[in-house]
Amino acid sequence: MKNEITIPDQIITNKIYVIREQKVMLDEDLAELYKVETKQLKRQVRRNIERFPEDFMFELSKIEFEILRSQNGTSKWGGTRYAPYAFTEQGIAMLSSVLSSQTAIKVNIQIIRVFTKIRQLFTDNLSIKLEIEDIKKKLTSQNKNIELVFSYLDELLEKKENEIPRTKIGFKKD
Repeated sequence: MKNEITIPDQIITNKIYVIREQKVMLDEDLAELYKVETKQLKRQVRRNIERFPEDFMFELSKIEFEILRSQNGTSKWGGTRYAPYAFTEQGIAMLSSVLSSQTAIKVNIQIIRVFTKIRQLFTDNLSIKLEIEDIKKKLTSQNKNIELVFSYLDELLEKKENEIPRTKIGFKKD
């Protein structure tokens, strides 16, 4: 692709937050990546609000906004009058249809790729965790089997120690 915009994945990843148990990016961060003003991004979203249902985009509550500001130390949203919009992966994909600049489209593609990588990492981690649990179950089962073998050995040793002498049959030397 000509004039490809490359933003390091780490920069995009650092701008992804988990809010309301969803991975989201905030309007100000997206505007910075798209090289547009936040108010322009919000204006385009409001003009096309039917494209952004609650599972694509939501406005942070005052409490969420305060928590986010306190987590980030000094606020880069210091003078913001309105709580930011949070966009899910689907909302970010929808943004490319309302922001028609080539920069926005190229950055959007890159952001979606980062979300895909994050999802893949989560899936890989989940499969590793499942494999570890399977190994733990097998080890537990083997431990029980080993304990059972040792208990049988202990019983055999006990029987040998407490063996009652048998009267011998046959020729006796006395």
